[in-house]
Amino acid sequence: MHAGPLLPHPLVERLLSAAMERGAEFAEVYVERNETTAVTLDEHKVKSAQSGLSQGVGVRVISGAKVGYAYSDDLDDEALFRAARTAAFVAKSATHEQAFNVARTPLPTFYRLPEHLSAVAVEAKRDLLVRANKAAHRFDTRIKQVMASYADSTKRILVANTRGHLAEDTQDLCRINVMAVAEGKKGERRTGSFGGGGRVPFTHFDTFTPELVAKEAARQACATLGAQDAVAGEQTVVLAPGWSGILLHEAVGHGLEADFIRKGTSLFAGKLGEKVASDLVTVIDDGTMANARGSLNVDDEGTPTQFKVLIERGILKGYMYDSLNAKLMGKASTGSGRRESFKHTPLPRMTNTYLAPGEDSPDDIIKGVDSGVYCANFGGGQVDITNGNFVFEVSEAYEIKKGKVGKPLKGVTLIGVGPEALKNVSRVGNDPMPDPGMGTCGKDGQGVPVGVGLPTVRIDRMTVGGTRVAGGKR
Repeated sequence: MHAGPLLPHPLVERLLSAAMERGAEFAEVYVERNETTAVTLDEHKVKSAQSGLSQGVGVRVISGAKVGYAYSDDLDDEALFRAARTAAFVAKSATHEQAFNVARTPLPTFYRLPEHLSAVAVEAKRDLLVRANKAAHRFDTRIKQVMASYADSTKRILVANTRGHLAEDTQDLCRINVMAVAEGKKGERRTGSFGGGGRVPFTHFDTFTPELVAKEAARQACATLGAQDAVAGEQTVVLAPGWSGILLHEAVGHGLEADFIRKGTSLFAGKLGEKVASDLVTVIDDGTMANARGSLNVDDEGTPTQFKVLIERGILKGYMYDSLNAKLMGKASTGSGRRESFKHTPLPRMTNTYLAPGEDSPDDIIKGVDSGVYCANFGGGQVDITNGNFVFEVSEAYEIKKGKVGKPLKGVTLIGVGPEALKNVSRVGNDPMPDPGMGTCGKDGQGVPVGVGLPTVRIDRMTVGGTRVAGGKR
């Protein structure tokens, strides 16, 4: 592991001075060094095993609502000062010099690893995939193909700004993923996918084993062989706990990010204190969960992350702010400023977003449904922030008949409007579950790791897209 400061603090202070020489309101220096490993397996063979290192410095200058940003992956002084002076051009004042001093901010600790992931031998990471491949094929003879991947990063960051703050953090992150393809009668093929990890030591995979991951991916693939076409129309839907929280993340979470609120493009803009969901709905974004994939000791602006109640018993309570949107809206940052790398400016983003548990047992929730759909696993989804419209693909679904989970269904999609779906939440389980640590959220071309979570949830009057209409016609 690279020791010592990422950049000498006196150099950081001089870069801040250079960034402010045209008289802006604020400047920030972000330094990153990221060591990565990626291994892939397909068709019983390890296809690639790569280790990489990227490092660079990004300089951001803010004048009013205008942002100047420049970065350099060359850490030579001349290149760094060129980046600082390029970012400074967002301000138009005459040149004047100003000195800045920065001091380290004490940080909370939500993850601390005994050994950084970058120090673990790549052979150990490869072996996880070899074991997963064997376990998936052993699970069932109908498994015809297995693809597995492992990725990790050990990222060191330093963030300093003209308010005098300086924060440094080391952020380890890993994930294993397995996709299994099952083939049934008449050549029908179905896929299953499972994985996880987090800001955890490599020993995490002693309990969250590659065999466990592979068997779950294989189970999903085999479980949906012979699935019936789903019936389209308005139905009662029950969401399984855990990864189903991706629906909450997309359908609600993005609309509570401050840039969409400030610009008035979110349908949640101007609705603080109003009822936007069922009384049973409390939505939380929590960057402080121990070792979770979306957790951070500090965000990418050097602000400690928070436990934030966004919706409480159906009432809209708050938004997620980065420092820029917070300043423009007269608010304080919630530690939600996140960026993919030194090449990107921070945006207000989610960390770990979940629905708080209710009081119903999962069994009782299902028993109370006469006819509906049980959504066990989700694929992709998308949402329109301006109107809340969402579409989600359900990769593993079952019919519910007279209070029992029955035959597998295929072609299931959930279609709706975020707040309407939340208002139709009629039962919430007492079985809170975070996802296993596999989410990556995309926004404005930037991907960042996130967590989601959900107990078992019943939603009434949900539009289900299917491949046949009621009455049996295709």
